[in-house]
Amino acid sequence: MYRALIVEDDPAAADVLRAHLARFGAERGAEFSVEALSSALEFLERRPTADIVFLDIGLPGISGMEAAEVMRQTDTVTPIIFVTDLAQYAVRGYQVDALDFMVKPVEYEDFSLRMGRAMRVIERNAERTVAVPTADGVRVVAQRDIIYVEIFRHDLCWHVTGESEPLHARGTLTAVAEGLGSERFCRISASYLVNMGQLRLIRSESVVMSNGDELPISRRRRKDALDALTRYVGGSI
Repeated sequence: MYRALIVEDDPAAADVLRAHLARFGAERGAEFSVEALSSALEFLERRPTADIVFLDIGLPGISGMEAAEVMRQTDTVTPIIFVTDLAQYAVRGYQVDALDFMVKPVEYEDFSLRMGRAMRVIERNAERTVAVPTADGVRVVAQRDIIYVEIFRHDLCWHVTGESEPLHARGTLTAVAEGLGSERFCRISASYLVNMGQLRLIRSESVVMSNGDELPISRRRRKDALDALTRYVGGSI
């Protein structure tokens, strides 16, 4: 099942997109869970996990374009499709790596054409998985859903979005870090490997993850970790 997020202050426009997604999924044999938010502020505060984001530019308060700029500081992967009656903003959209634009009112034929392109990106992102050998069997987890991995008394605890409890496995954090790579994951201490795409706050001595957990950055790794974290978000501390 793919997760679609609609950020739209007009309930009727959100319903149109929801209906288009249901029709598209039925035609393509794909299933979508859909969540709709009415403001960019709620979107930025909650940051729900999604495989694709439909973002209205003309939102009240914080605009969709501004929200996309903030989102791209920590998430360079999830496709964004702007849905707007402000077609003149199309050029600016490419500054935040928007996948596409749909102009209101969105007709299904146009929606289907653009979603066909978006699905190739969504499926490519979904293919990046890791196998976690737990006591109950091997769990296949999308890399982007991993919040962080910690090691405790030789046991690995995988904290994953959508899981009420961490997945437990045997192994070493060094081997996990090598397997996942450094493009998205950063070792902040001997005990923690964090997914930089799941960061919510970077402090000088700790990070806050998307599930609210605050993890300490060790003194020995602080400089390298902060350098990696700030490079990923494209900012400074």
